[in-house]
Amino acid sequence: MFGKVGTRGLVASVAAIGLLAAGCGSGSEGEASAEDGDGGGAVRVGFSQLGAESGWRTANTESVQASLTAENGIDLTFVDAQQKQENQIRALRDFVSQDMDVIAFSPVIETGWDQVLQEIKDAGIPVVLVDRTVETTVEDPFVTWIGSDFRAEGVTAGEWVAENHPDANIFELQGTMGSGAQVDRQEGFREIVGDQVIGEASGNFTRAEGRTATEAALQAYPDLDLIFAHNDDMGLGAIEAIEAAGMTPGEDIIIVTVDAVKDGLQALVDGKFNYVVECNPVFGDQLAELITKVHAGEEVPEETYVEESAFDQTITQEFVDERPY
Repeated sequence: MFGKVGTRGLVASVAAIGLLAAGCGSGSEGEASAEDGDGGGAVRVGFSQLGAESGWRTANTESVQASLTAENGIDLTFVDAQQKQENQIRALRDFVSQDMDVIAFSPVIETGWDQVLQEIKDAGIPVVLVDRTVETTVEDPFVTWIGSDFRAEGVTAGEWVAENHPDANIFELQGTMGSGAQVDRQEGFREIVGDQVIGEASGNFTRAEGRTATEAALQAYPDLDLIFAHNDDMGLGAIEAIEAAGMTPGEDIIIVTVDAVKDGLQALVDGKFNYVVECNPVFGDQLAELITKVHAGEEVPEETYVEESAFDQTITQEFVDERPY
């Protein structure tokens, strides 16, 4: 593929299945269930998405809703937690009261799940973690996890910086503090170039907060010349702040991000981003396969990593235009 800089293969996989051709639905709030009403003999699945904070999250939600369907033997109840752990815990308890066959969720943060996970375990309902991870004292709190290797993403970003900008003064624009993506991307990145980081702040994975954090960073660290953003949306907010300050993103300040959603790759083509590490959101098909196997009592891997790449400014406009998310 033109413009692809590196590929991280599938580390653990479920049975081979075709790529989802296109997503449907949106990252809407509230609940949505499968079209067939009572679900018939379908697997009843409660899925709690952590929110709709970014283009990546919306693409992930669309992929999940396009794959966890009646046609695929699943009766889905979907709840958007709006980035609040208390909403997510409430949703998980509702799933228990509804006696779901399988519960899946993308945790807002890593900690604070002990009680509700114990309640789910006591109810005998298997849990599938999606995208993010948890830290808990509950024994065997979930059957399997599917998502990206966040730490490897940080390492990939750090290696590019070390090779191309070994003397850069780096500001790290972090995601939601305490989330698996924030913790692991920071750890991987700093393992490679930690001594170059001169400042940090959370942009909470949103464009608006990414801009605000960058505005403050430009004042506090006048010598910074590279920003590592934990996702594209925060990087796009950084572009706005840099341009408002009369500087040129991608030239005066190098920008490295994680996600590779269409808006992020467009910024790469436009020369405003310099390097983007992919975090692939389109794995609803693999999730549906895992859930079906879990419900059937079949053996599944403890972890499934989705296939991902990384991109530099050699990608083309045609590649971005064809991007499905």
